[in-house]
Amino acid sequence: MNVFDDPDAVASYAERPKRQVPGFSDMQRMAMLLLAERAADEARILVVGAGGGLELKVFAEGRPGWRFDGVDPSAEMLKLARLTLGPLIERVTLHEGEVDAAPDGPFDGASCLLVLHFLPEDARLRLLREIRRRLKPGAPLVVVHHSFPRPKAEAELWLSRYAAFAASSGTDPAQAANAAQTMAERLPALSPEQDEAMLREAGFSNVGLFYAAFTFRGWVAYA
Repeated sequence: MNVFDDPDAVASYAERPKRQVPGFSDMQRMAMLLLAERAADEARILVVGAGGGLELKVFAEGRPGWRFDGVDPSAEMLKLARLTLGPLIERVTLHEGEVDAAPDGPFDGASCLLVLHFLPEDARLRLLREIRRRLKPGAPLVVVHHSFPRPKAEAELWLSRYAAFAASSGTDPAQAANAAQTMAERLPALSPEQDEAMLREAGFSNVGLFYAAFTFRGWVAYA
């Protein structure tokens, strides 16, 4: 079973990013502010990987005139998003499925947070192109995910730092170390240089780094 389809794992999801992603709450707020630079007060925003509803809640609370379409392949995570959003769900339409389940838009901005590192290169490029196709010209996309140097020794060093942060935040140290080892062996993460090149290949321009925290990187780019 995919962890995001496991009800027990989903129930504890909301606490995990805070332990594993340095500056998680501020990163979400920065993503909202970057979208707001070009999105009007009554914008329509696409949120890819919306399950859980964490960034949707931050965006909706910070910009009361925005409306959202959120897409996620996990029904369990979308249930959690509804609970997380509470009355804010009135401004959100949730779609179960891959990016193809999202409306064609056009959208005034989009986010894809903590998603792309799970995807192999061909699927990642396809997703980015599908987001680009749904955006108005010049609209921003904000992405954040694992992105670290690919030489084995460097990757293992950065992943050990990721594990140390998680342990210092309350994750069981052995569990954090095991997770880092599994990521080193199986996670299809790219280097920051590869990530930036893929954003450009997908049709985005003016790619700019706004967030860097151990193994995580975040960029804003424009359709």
